[in-house]
Formats: sequence, C-alpha cells, structure tokens
Amino acid sequence: MVLKLNDITAQIRQQIDNFEAPVEEADIGTVISVGDGIARVSGLTNVMATELLEFPGGVLGIALNLEKDQVGTVIMGDYEHIEEGDTVKSTKRIASVPVGEGLIGRVVNAIGEPVDGKGPIQNDGFYPIEKIAPGVIERDNVNTPVQTGIKAVDGMIPVGRGQRELIIGDRQTGKTAIALDAIINQKGKDLICIYVAIGQRQGQVAQVVGTLEKYGAMDHTIVVIAGASDPAPLQYIAPYAGCAMGEYFMDQGKEALIVYDDLSKHAWAYRQISLLLRRPPGREAYPGDLFYLHSRLLERAAKLSKDNGGGSLTALPVIETLAGDVSAYVPTNVISITDGQIFLETDLFNAGQRPALNVGISVSRVGGDAQTKAMKKVAGQLRLDLAQYRALAAFAQFGSDLDAATREQLDRGARVTELLKQPQYQPNPLDEQVISIYAITKGYGQSVPIEKITEYVAGLLQFMKSNYSGVSQGLMDQKVLTDDIEASLKAGLAAYNQSQGYKIPE
Repeated sequence: MVLKLNDITAQIRQQIDNFEAPVEEADIGTVISVGDGIARVSGLTNVMATELLEFPGGVLGIALNLEKDQVGTVIMGDYEHIEEGDTVKSTKRIASVPVGEGLIGRVVNAIGEPVDGKGPIQNDGFYPIEKIAPGVIERDNVNTPVQTGIKAVDGMIPVGRGQRELIIGDRQTGKTAIALDAIINQKGKDLICIYVAIGQRQGQVAQVVGTLEKYGAMDHTIVVIAGASDPAPLQYIAPYAGCAMGEYFMDQGKEALIVYDDLSKHAWAYRQISLLLRRPPGREAYPGDLFYLHSRLLERAAKLSKDNGGGSLTALPVIETLAGDVSAYVPTNVISITDGQIFLETDLFNAGQRPALNVGISVSRVGGDAQTKAMKKVAGQLRLDLAQYRALAAFAQFGSDLDAATREQLDRGARVTELLKQPQYQPNPLDEQVISIYAITKGYGQSVPIEKITEYVAGLLQFMKSNYSGVSQGLMDQKVLTDDIEASLKAGLAAYNQSQGYKIPE
C-alpha cells in the first residue's frame, strides 16, 4: 500500500484540528519569603481563608493571613526545599480531612493520613476542619449520660452526651487516665471515641494506643496524632480535624466522644504560628483571638434535636495547669467555655486518692440531668457526705475532743473517700457503682475497718453477682432503683454482712 503525500498531510491536518488541549484554570502565586514554616506568597488574588495551597514537591500549606498584597501561609510539612520565587498553586479547597467508618480503629495524622502502617483508609468523603457550630434551635437538652466507669465522676460530676466537660490539673495527676478510662468503658456500647494527641511525645502516644488495644477499645476509637516533633501548623489543626471526624458521626445520628489532650499545647502551637505571622501579641504573648481559638472548637460539641438526626458529640478537653493555678490565661478561657470541670489535685494524688478529684472545685453544669435515675437516687447522699467530711476534717485536726455526731460524720466521710479510690483502666459498670455506693452511704460498711473498705466492696459485688444476680440485671435493664430492686439489694447486703460478721444498720 502506497500512501500519497497529500493523504499524509490531510491526516495530520485533521488530527491538529481535532486536538483539544485540556485547559486547567488555577490561581498562581509566587513565594516572596520563606522560613520557620511560614511562607509569604504574592499574586493569589482569589484565595480563600484556610484554603489549601500547593507548594513545589506536593507540600501543602494553609492560607491564614489574607493581607492587601500578600498571603501569610503556614506550611504543613517539610519546607526546607521551598525557595523564593517558587510557584504556588491554589487548590480551591478549604482545609478538610477524610471522614467515615473506615477511620475507626486507625491511627492518623492531623490531615487524616494513616500512620499505623495498616495500609490506606477507605473514607466516606471529606469534611472541612472549620465549621460553624449548631445553633440553639438545632440542639436538644443534654439528658443521656456518658458512663465513664469512674465512681467519683459518674456519681458526683456526671458527663452527659453533647456536654463539654473540662479535665484540668497539673502534670502527672491522672488527666489522661480519666479520659482513657472513659474510652475503655465504651467497649461494646454505641459511643464512637476520638482521641486527639497534641504536642505529645511519640512514645507516649504509642503507649496510649497500646493501652487502648490491650483493653479492646481501639475497635470503637480513632486516634489523631500531631506529636511534639510535628510542625506547629499540624498541632494547630489536629483538634479541628478530630472534631470534623466526630461531626460526621453526629450528622449520621450516632453518638461520639472526643478527647483533646491537651489544649494547653494547642494554644502554644497557635501562639508560635501567630508570632511568626507577625500578628500582634497580647497577654502572655498569646494573640488576641486565643479565646475564639478554643470557643469555636468546643462549641461544635452538641446534642442535636430529633429533627436534626438526634446525634451527639461530647467533648472532654484537657488543660494542664502550673502549680494548680486555674486563674492563668488559657485555663480561665477554657473553664468559661465548658459546661463544668473535673479538677485533679497533686496533693490528693500524692496522698493516694486516685482519681485525685477535688470535689470542692469540680462541677458539672448539667448535673443530675445527665445521670440515670438509679445513680441519681444513691449519689445525692454521696456528695453530701463528702462535702461535710471535707469541712469537718479541716477543723477536726485542731480539736481533740469531738462529740459522737462529728466523729460519726468523719468516719462516714473517710469510708466514702476510700470507696471512691479506683485502679486505673478498671472502669465499673452502672450496677456495680450503684450497689457499692448504696452499701457505703446507707451504713452497711459502718463496722468495716476503713483500710478494708476496698476488699469489702469487691467481696460484696462478687456475692451479689452469685446470689442476687436479679439486682444487677434489673439495674442494667431499667436503670431505676425500684422498690423491688431496693428490697432485694437490702436483703443481699444484710446476707453478706451476716456472712462476714459485720453489723447490719437499723
């Protein structure tokens, strides 16, 4: 077959006429200066606040400062290869993270990439990390408890679904332990948990993940890491990324719990970014919008009304204080945003009271609404006994001669204090909490030596499980201490005291 020159020319012309080059429209800018993880870019005329920008090498940045002739950008990753004059491309995408069921059981970084070596994640879409919190009309009353499994918390400072309860205290007082116990206690329940580690050592986070795996809690947990060695921008966006992941489940009508550990380090990361962006510093060199930094995050925790799906997102932010100073800038900010605080004290921790809960300062602004009726009925006496004990104990050390009523109150308070001691990673189910609190507050442990209260309660729970299993079953099913259940409980307590040779209260 001989091809003529005219035919070849005609075919080439036809291909040229039919050729369509794909046109890609993008906002292009140029790096003016770069250093300390901050790049100043000019030429991005249509850039949006918190938009993702692409730098050479596929490194992403977030546009934070939108100025008249340039954009201040924080770089999320290695910035050492970025130079002046490099081209920056807008992505037309607000900073967002992958969300969905596929994230459960995984460890991810602040931009949702897996860091646990278990392969890629199948996500159900993307959620923006910044979102306006649900309004008052979209919300419902907080009236369902989050059972933490810790007697002192569930009995006196209850946490409700959709609440924001602050965990505050000095370093090494058990703040993370309370949060982890709450996560472990959700095993086999309907609460999806998200643990956000901000500015922690990698070894520390690995230990937390190991603990959650050991107690089977990773099956319902997502861990988001922005470690101490990660750039400040990643530490800054980590809590917002975790919140977006939790909001996905809330929007699906499910229940979620998120722990921010801790927001003190988050404030440090934001201060670092703000100073590098040359934003004017204020008190303690923090920027002026520090309150807004945490309020816009914590306000996103909510219990939605039935018309809006009925889902909930509960927040447990953690704040580290210095020498118990709750009046410092960041602690006072977060205390005023949240619905109560669990205050942990170094002196109590060192005295062996663990969890080291200071009942005087700790409070839940939701209160009894977030308790089951059974717990509400038995725990009212608990707080009263403890409050009276604390008040009297301060005076009792000065007086040697005490009347019988005062001695009885001190004795009862000491037993309640002993009851509230609880080993780490051993959360108690509702029925065990109600039975043990009822026994001590109603005087069944009156003749038990104080140092043997823990042993007494352990034996009692075993006895009730073996001989009066209907009490536990009734409490778990009905969550109400009915007259019938209370009668069986009293009979069980009397039988146990009789078998152990302890007095039965009249």
